[in-house]
Amino acid sequence: MAALGPWGPSPFIAVGVSGGADSLALALLAAHWVGQQGGQVLALIVDHGLRPEAVPEARDTAAQLAEQGIAARILTLSNVRKQAASARDARLAALEACCAELGILHLLLAQHAGDQAETRLIRSLAGSAQAGRAAMPALRFSGAVRIVRPLLDVAPVDLQALVQKAGLFAVRDPSNSDPRATRARLRALRRDAAGTGPATRALCAAARADGMARATVEASLAEELAAIVRIYPGGYASLCPGPWPEAVLGALLRTLGGHVWPVAGAARLAENPVPATRAGLRLLRRGGGFLLCREEAAMQPAIPARAGILWDRRFLVGDNFLQIECFIGGLGDDAACFRRHHTLPSAVLRSLPTIRDSHGKLLAVPHLDGTLEDYPVTFAPLVPLMGAPFRPLL
Repeated sequence: MAALGPWGPSPFIAVGVSGGADSLALALLAAHWVGQQGGQVLALIVDHGLRPEAVPEARDTAAQLAEQGIAARILTLSNVRKQAASARDARLAALEACCAELGILHLLLAQHAGDQAETRLIRSLAGSAQAGRAAMPALRFSGAVRIVRPLLDVAPVDLQALVQKAGLFAVRDPSNSDPRATRARLRALRRDAAGTGPATRALCAAARADGMARATVEASLAEELAAIVRIYPGGYASLCPGPWPEAVLGALLRTLGGHVWPVAGAARLAENPVPATRAGLRLLRRGGGFLLCREEAAMQPAIPARAGILWDRRFLVGDNFLQIECFIGGLGDDAACFRRHHTLPSAVLRSLPTIRDSHGKLLAVPHLDGTLEDYPVTFAPLVPLMGAPFRPLL
């Protein structure tokens, strides 16, 4: 835990608990550690609503944790698809939302050495590059939450022993052994349920080595980004004349467009920068350099501007937004009203977020007229500029 800080004084941390042995062990370990720091821990138990047994299992898990002096909250989800990826995404979204609601910065998850080995195999079989083969980082940022996985080098058999010693009963989710799932099939083929075998150790070591290499590359790219790119709160960026490293342009395309996956066609454009359109973004000449902005035709239409709403995968409406009926969308044709007072190209102006009333009347352009206090709209891309920071466990 010390290697994954800083934690601040008297940390308040959350632990995602499924009721299985791994997450129960993490809750016990976290409670012990945070008690030494003068902080507090909250177990978050997610009921996906996919199995009838999940409701009593969640209640039993919360009761067991209460006997250990660990507070718990059950998060009940609905309309979750049965696919493993969909359930995982829904679970993580619920955990992050609860942390944000309660002002918790640190969210601990219980993936262990066996999970890391399987993730490494899955990424390798999928043909992932080195960054992907690094598997799960011990620390990454997601929105306003730090997601921490402190058990990536711990064998599952040790976690099971800890739970048994504490006298706790662990839930067994049948989906974890469903042969239709790739991870379950790989787990069976590894034949190392304890997570102490040489193959598991080798896979985890390989993931760790690739993670450290990824961190080195990203540190270098971060320095290049700082030298050649400037990102503006209005969701656009200026670049030096070029050429640029492919990874730098790729990161910008993902960030300014809110894309989860890498954008195709970045290599040729980075090597020979010319005005172009890529993945819903426009690259424009500007003086001796370039501007990169959102393509108006690819932008999301206007939506109700409620607190916490993410518009166009790029802009987040603040919690202290005015309590009036209004919409957030692009400036579009109204950009003509601002051309006399601003030197930005029309393409950039048209892509800026605006606030309109229910009749479509323009109320504000927060990043042009200084009304962010009344209409807080933050550039908050779906993905970080660079990949997730890697923190090796020493």
